Amino acid sequence: MAGPLAGIRIVDLTSVGMGPMATQLLGDFGADVIKVEPPEGDVFRHVTPSRHEAMSHAFLNLNRNKRSVVIDARSEAGALQLRELIAQADVFVSNMRVAALRGLQLDAESLLGEFPRLIHCVCNGYSQHGPYGARAAVDDTIQAASGLAWLQGGAGAGEPKYVNSVVADKVVALYVANAISSALFERERSGIGQALEVPMFECMASFVTHEHLAGRSFIPPEGPAGYSRLLNAFRKPFRTLDGWLGVVPYTDRQWRRFFALTGQAALTDDPRYATQLERSRHFGELYAQVESALAQRSTGDWIALLESADIPFAPVHSIDSLLEDPHLKQIGFWREVDHPTEGRLLQAGLPVSFSRTPADVRRQAPSLGEHNAQIRIDDHWSVSWPGF
Repeated sequence: MAGPLAGIRIVDLTSVGMGPMATQLLGDFGADVIKVEPPEGDVFRHVTPSRHEAMSHAFLNLNRNKRSVVIDARSEAGALQLRELIAQADVFVSNMRVAALRGLQLDAESLLGEFPRLIHCVCNGYSQHGPYGARAAVDDTIQAASGLAWLQGGAGAGEPKYVNSVVADKVVALYVANAISSALFERERSGIGQALEVPMFECMASFVTHEHLAGRSFIPPEGPAGYSRLLNAFRKPFRTLDGWLGVVPYTDRQWRRFFALTGQAALTDDPRYATQLERSRHFGELYAQVESALAQRSTGDWIALLESADIPFAPVHSIDSLLEDPHLKQIGFWREVDHPTEGRLLQAGLPVSFSRTPADVRRQAPSLGEHNAQIRIDDHWSVSWPGF
């Protein structure tokens, strides 16, 4: 069976991380994604490591299930070529700033007037309805703007720090894919397309503050911002006799079982730790006890004890050890594939499963302009878009 989005055509004018991850997800779910690139290609083609020019590891991991065409959208001819592609598409998604799209007559107002069934999605730094609308943005600046870097630095206790992942790009990519899928579902009912705006700053401000708005959730405030369990100094992986473990007793029963395992069953009756509410006032003390206990046994001993007691735990993986994880190996998560130009590659599998319409990898990340001839883009602005 084809994926759940089979038959949906997407013109993808995005680059770097956020947009490409979103459209790759939609492609994994069956959509036919045409990646429109400038003559120099997506900037993420040109980072290291790579085997060949313009085919970096990052590009390979963000652009499977797509076809690549080269169009200079800033030229008159290119803008017309792109418009012809959009005329045959269900979705147009771009991370160009709105002023640039407007200058090319690729903004929502211009395109929806001509193509009323189109889903037009813009995903960039900031909402166009506020004073930051014209600002450039990248993952790091959004981590700073959204409060995430402040939280990573201990909510003001230390220097702000970035998460060592393009987490804003990847989180907002999920918002983008979800918004497009929802708009397509609504179009099935109404028959009418619409404009979507998915700004990074606002998405991450929402994402970060679900738990960290904390006391500021109330008017007047019932305390400061910041969820105390996540900000206490002992929330970290704990050292065992021979390694590290992440261990988080959470429910009443799990704490009782943990106290029993560590020979401190009497703590079950301590009013500071008896309920979720009271524990929330003493997370630092609790986690300090977990740290002290973990140091007394080996990692293997703790894994056996914690698993038998049904207490949440996990080993602290490096990327290398993650590749050897027995669970991921048994389910065939890591896949070796052959790329037509880049040779043998190791890739993460598709984590979401559908019982009737499975996600699938139909093609690996394309070379720059690989499908120009297939989609027949020529100097006369003639565009023909065959199926898969």
